[in-house]
Amino acid sequence: MKLSKLVAVLAGLFLIGLGVWAFFDPNSFYLRIAHFPPYNKHFLHDAGSFQIGMGAALLLALRWGDALGVALAGVGIGAAFHAASHWIDRSLGGKSSDPYVLSIFAFVLLAAAHARSRGRA
Repeated sequence: MKLSKLVAVLAGLFLIGLGVWAFFDPNSFYLRIAHFPPYNKHFLHDAGSFQIGMGAALLLALRWGDALGVALAGVGIGAAFHAASHWIDRSLGGKSSDPYVLSIFAFVLLAAAHARSRGRA
């Protein structure tokens, strides 16, 4: 395996691992990794979302040679987790429209990535 591919695999798995941890167990992530006051559950959900998206883009790039498709899919995956974080944390503040707008944004990105993977966009 070429060095660049090895780095992409390791970095992708590392980012997804950290992102999943921050997203699904923000308190543990905060106590062990991101111990900077004040604790903000939603911020850690968002940070996890974007790490998952970046890791997914690295791993997708290894299998899919289409740069635009990889970018759409990686950003779409991060956006989907970001939308989920706004649904989960809607009682913590923000605009009431955020979960809906962010869900539509994620759907459009993922739909475009899917269409591109099928050669339709």
